[in-house]
Amino acid sequence: MTHPRTADAPERRGRPRNAALDTAVVETVLRLLEEGVTLGELSMERIAREAGVGKATVYRRWPGKEALMLDVMRSLEHAAPELAGESVRDDLVTLLETLRRRGLAKRSSAVLRTVLAQIKAHPGLWQEYHDKVVTARREAVHAVLRRGMATGEVRSDLDVELMGDLIVSPMLSRAMFHERAELPEDLPGKIVDAVLEGVRPR
Repeated sequence: MTHPRTADAPERRGRPRNAALDTAVVETVLRLLEEGVTLGELSMERIAREAGVGKATVYRRWPGKEALMLDVMRSLEHAAPELAGESVRDDLVTLLETLRRRGLAKRSSAVLRTVLAQIKAHPGLWQEYHDKVVTARREAVHAVLRRGMATGEVRSDLDVELMGDLIVSPMLSRAMFHERAELPEDLPGKIVDAVLEGVRPR
């Protein structure tokens, strides 16, 4: 006998996501990239086969390769640090320390270097990564600088985006583009102090 669905009974919308399966697929992509497989050589079919799951299972979770690759790149990101909000210098050092630690993680650096080297052939993927990951990271730095302008710790006549680039770019350059560059513990402080010396009100 079929029972009618009552008004307060939630309608099932398919099976819930399987976190372990999602992780297995992401790990498979990371392994393939580490082994030197290019983005062009990665297909949803190959990823499914290597992960030991059905192609339909992968497509149920990601509509295409770019959506999957975005999750792969997100998996390499560290959680946004909690900022004390008391000192512009300390907060900027905290944000740079997150980038330094990501640079020290060999897997993260190697995979992101591989992806960045091939990203021009996949502009949609880069745009998604920029909009959903990079922009949030940049805005965190800009917010600290804007707060510094309001408190008088930073000159208010300078361009926030330019100041953000001056602070973040040296760390990104070492961490992402120079495989053997050193990333000492005091590097975030040295970068921030060098920039703040120039942007401090006279």
